[in-house]
Amino acid sequence: LQVALRIRPMSAAELAKGARPIAHRVDEQVVVLQDPMEDPNDVLRASCSREKSYVFNVAFDSTATQETVYHATTRGLITGVISGYNATIFAYGPTGEGCGAGEGTSSVDMGGPSPKRAPSSPLGCGKTYTMLGTDNEPGICTRALGDLFQAIKDTSGDTEYEVSMSYLEIYNEMIRDLLNPSLGCLQLREDASGTVQVAGITEVSAINAEEVSQQAPVWHWGRSGESLLPSTAYLPQVMQLLAQGNRQRTQEPTAANCTSSRSHAVLQVTVCQRCQGRGLRRGRLFMIDLAGSERAAQTQNRGQRMKEGAHINRSLLALGNCIKALSNQASTKYINYRDSKLTRLLKDSLGGNSRTVMIAHISPASTAFEESRNTLTYAHRAKSIRTTV
Repeated sequence: LQVALRIRPMSAAELAKGARPIAHRVDEQVVVLQDPMEDPNDVLRASCSREKSYVFNVAFDSTATQETVYHATTRGLITGVISGYNATIFAYGPTGEGCGAGEGTSSVDMGGPSPKRAPSSPLGCGKTYTMLGTDNEPGICTRALGDLFQAIKDTSGDTEYEVSMSYLEIYNEMIRDLLNPSLGCLQLREDASGTVQVAGITEVSAINAEEVSQQAPVWHWGRSGESLLPSTAYLPQVMQLLAQGNRQRTQEPTAANCTSSRSHAVLQVTVCQRCQGRGLRRGRLFMIDLAGSERAAQTQNRGQRMKEGAHINRSLLALGNCIKALSNQASTKYINYRDSKLTRLLKDSLGGNSRTVMIAHISPASTAFEESRNTLTYAHRAKSIRTTV
């Protein structure tokens, strides 16, 4: 499992509180975090280090562009997916606040009329910004889909491809189809090969993306011999599907953030490759924006928000327990994936046949020290996991 760490710019709210930067990228892999409670002028502790270093596969500071993050973390996975391998990218950390860099209208709009849906506001520079981006700075989902379509278009020979897409959220331990919310609560099923699937999920693809409003059945786009059916011209229609799903995603204001992610959003793209003499190959690409990891004390949640927070904490704790167990496989014989819907769905991504990238996000602000330290510890532990492809 590859782990990247991204430091976002400080938000206007953090600057207004008088926060100072305490997290810094010192080279391409190392991030240091300083405890803001320690006095730099304390001569009695001058010989003690006030900073803790964390090493990752790659680290980004607040000046890193969306393109830089995508190329370093995700682009290299696309060729494997169209060749039949599985890949997973998931973003972890507190929900980022609106900040100076990267603001704008989302290229995969998260606006909507319902108070339970995200308002039309900047996505900020946190984990959701990394995954979805803006019109001017597209995120990982947009860039990965574009490269996936282009790679298939550029493929020569007698290979035929079929591509389908589904989009779901896990909210309060219930699975909802973001492309067809009327389906209600869906269930996980495990097939004969041990692969976990969502029973009854809507699957759509690029060539008939405009038909999704009519609830079209499963359909595909593909290439067969010299007859090239689709092209990247269908990408805008796929992005419309993504925007449609995002408008259904559950977000709520908390004291920590005005648009805190209250659910895990999972975009799954399945690529089936048929080639003469080699049979069928199937690759799956998961792109996941985890719910915000804000602490309960910071969110000041009550009532329904507290219930949501309990479910978020439960699933993130289950994920953390799996990560801890997988990072100590020599002493752990059993990995419990069944503690949450999230870990069941990510079973192959964490410990099975998948190339997996975790992109953790922190704020550099002194007011976010505890959140940043927890995220850095969580992500650093994940770096010890080994998957098999």
